[in-house]
Amino acid sequence: MYRRSPCSYHGDVTPLVVVAAYLVGTFPTATLVAGSRVTSQGSGNPGASNVYRVAGRKAALLVFAGDFLKGALPTAAGLVIGGRPLALACGAAAVVGHCFPVTRRFRGGKGVATAAGFTLAVEPVITTAAIVAWLLVAKLARKASVASLVVALGIPTAVLAVRGLGAEAATVAAVAVLVVARHADNVARLMRGEERTLR
Repeated sequence: MYRRSPCSYHGDVTPLVVVAAYLVGTFPTATLVAGSRVTSQGSGNPGASNVYRVAGRKAALLVFAGDFLKGALPTAAGLVIGGRPLALACGAAAVVGHCFPVTRRFRGGKGVATAAGFTLAVEPVITTAAIVAWLLVAKLARKASVASLVVALGIPTAVLAVRGLGAEAATVAAVAVLVVARHADNVARLMRGEERTLR
């Protein structure tokens, strides 16, 4: 009797797993925690930083945790089902789902927490150091966008240094480019000296 090899089985389910990861990324954590006001107040971004401004610390922590899991869980599932290549695809898909959710006309968040969940699942040491760096920079600069941009540039640089050129460095770099691109308005406000500060 013919039996499928593990590689053949993984190849069959890979598209479904990646699509499922994207859909997990679309989960509307911010609006469930803080309500629709999060998209009309503050920066209007459905992410933890804006929830912090609009609804306070506890709500922001819940949103960060939810968005973080949106990146970590699909990546971990990909790792179990198909190894590191599928984990990278699932993590990237989850970040894209958060940034461009089909359920909200492709108007999503900036991907910082979801990207952090993704990279923690594949590079826990680098990501843990990056989270500490984010907290320090955010506290000193009092601007979440500055901390996010520093980390978005730092993580792919660290992955490249540790792993060298390859699929992992390329995928993490692509996600970082997306996160930075999603901060284009923040960069413009920073250059004008008008960027919002954390309370």
